[in-house]
Amino acid sequence: MALQIPPNCDLTLGLVCVDKSLPGTTVWTMSVDERFLNPAGIIQGGFLAAMLDSAMGASAVTGAGERKVSVANTEMKVTFLRPALVDSRLTCTARVLKSGSVISFVEARIVDERDQLIAAASSTYLLKDREG
Repeated sequence: MALQIPPNCDLTLGLVCVDKSLPGTTVWTMSVDERFLNPAGIIQGGFLAAMLDSAMGASAVTGAGERKVSVANTEMKVTFLRPALVDSRLTCTARVLKSGSVISFVEARIVDERDQLIAAASSTYLLKDREG
């Protein structure tokens, strides 16, 4: 199977990487609409967690420097601080805290267009060398 860039999961959510100029840090945006709403009328937390995971995974890859790696999320803690509302434009910034030869420790934050903190996460990614 050929590697899809961007991956299909990012395309499905409408995630766009807007900055990856600093190794170990990536910035993503996503516009949310009624497809993402839960029965309470706010964005379902799983969509926010997916945004956090995609951003942190990409940061773990860029944080590996010259190594060509694939990453797998081994655990993730998400804290939801405020509801994300329909028609919000969300920005997620993810940063590698420490990258080793096997594990990368990463954190991320999602803010809305008013710079209000919506969610935060921390995660550990397993790094595996890949060919090519």
